[in-house]
Amino acid sequence: MIYMKKIFFLLTFLIAALFTVKSQETDPDKVKTGDSMPIFTIVSDDGTTISSAEFRGKVILITMFATWCPPCQLKLAEIEKSLWPTYKGVKDFVLLVIGREHSDAELIEYNKTKGFTFPLYPDKDRKIFDLFAVQTIPRTYLINKEGKIINAITGFNPEEFKQLERMIDRAINQ
Repeated sequence: MIYMKKIFFLLTFLIAALFTVKSQETDPDKVKTGDSMPIFTIVSDDGTTISSAEFRGKVILITMFATWCPPCQLKLAEIEKSLWPTYKGVKDFVLLVIGREHSDAELIEYNKTKGFTFPLYPDKDRKIFDLFAVQTIPRTYLINKEGKIINAITGFNPEEFKQLERMIDRAINQ
């Protein structure tokens, strides 16, 4: 049984990796490294809002995902395991994990099975995602304290993720 789970995980990862590589060829970012972060507003189901402008002067990590996406699951699990425990208490750091085409209610239900300790934010109408990209998820953008995108990643690659953590450290300490 454990052997079958390992095979399933490996096959899922390989298929996701192939999909990500193919998608990267046909899905350019709307914003790139060096661009200013688009200003956006997160609107919760109850009408409360969060503006990205509130986070000026902080290092922001934005990850966009969907609940049905295998590489997204890998990336969110790695955020929960290695990134969030390190940065959740850092005053100059903000993590925005945004569910593309998901409502608060859907994200709450999804998180009942995942148990993530970081907040999940809705992008029900895809308005935020559309400021950054055309289609492929997961997408991650690292924004420095001056509001410039200093890293943009599509898909999930463990080596890229380790590099991202080093970049976060440098951005916070600048």
